[in-house]
Amino acid sequence: MNELFPEIKPFNSGFLKVSDLHTIYFEECGNPNGIPIVFLHGGPGGGISEDHRRFYDPKTYRIVLFDQRGCGKSTPFAELKENTTWDLVADIEKIRTHLKIDTWHVFGGSWGSTLALAYGIKHPKQCLGFILRGIFLCRPWEIDWFYQRGASLIFPDLFEEYEQQIPENQRGTMVKSYYQQLTGTDKDKQLQAAKRWSIWEASTSKLKQDKNFIDEYEEPEKALPFARIECHYFMNNAFFDTDNFLLENVKNISHLPCVIVQGRYDVVCPAKSAWDLHKNWPGSKLIIVPDAGHSVSEPGIRHELISATEAFKKL
Repeated sequence: MNELFPEIKPFNSGFLKVSDLHTIYFEECGNPNGIPIVFLHGGPGGGISEDHRRFYDPKTYRIVLFDQRGCGKSTPFAELKENTTWDLVADIEKIRTHLKIDTWHVFGGSWGSTLALAYGIKHPKQCLGFILRGIFLCRPWEIDWFYQRGASLIFPDLFEEYEQQIPENQRGTMVKSYYQQLTGTDKDKQLQAAKRWSIWEASTSKLKQDKNFIDEYEEPEKALPFARIECHYFMNNAFFDTDNFLLENVKNISHLPCVIVQGRYDVVCPAKSAWDLHKNWPGSKLIIVPDAGHSVSEPGIRHELISATEAFKKL
């Protein structure tokens, strides 16, 4: 079973002003002359962590990570203005140009897979290949499945806690109702809604619940950007023109290598999306991990992702 590479510190980090409003935190780890690979975190609004540096051989890869708009060390905190998928795609290009990288591999899971696909579709010539995990295509049924009815049938006890935040007569449109609280002027209600939203996702992300993992999502610095930015994107169809935008346009990058790693029992992003992506990307390799849920930290998921980064050394 592949384990994470040893802990590593950035050899370069800083802040890049990407608009009059937003400044993005970025860092580079590993080999300054290595194969470039960019890590795209989940959420949206999840931010990067030190473990995200450790899926790649630091002797081989030049690893680029950054906090997307409104989260982590990027500023302003939990900001929704000028925060769209296409703003983030533009930010990735600004970081690539700033670091003087010509082409790179793209590595992303959950929302990071959504953003990776959107970036690739927009900038295929800058991409060498894709390693994607826990596929989320941001189609309306996927959002309904997790936030309205679907996952609720598997975790009725946890879903009841999630829906308690919303008045009974407003539960027919849970995302909209949460959005109203998350963007309202009542700061106490906003934080409570953020915690309930975030704990629901954290509680269902792993095949076996992890209390320490769930507790992290109760912290305001984690919960607020995570819930506010996620809900903002889901209210706006991820800023895509059509409900099936990514599959309709994946042909732009389907000539490139792609490994898809998917937990069989992922209830946050069901395997149907990974299957649909694989079927629309004939050259892709789909690996369904039989004993895993959604989280990148699950042993089987971790093993397959590291196997993929090792294999991509030879491309």
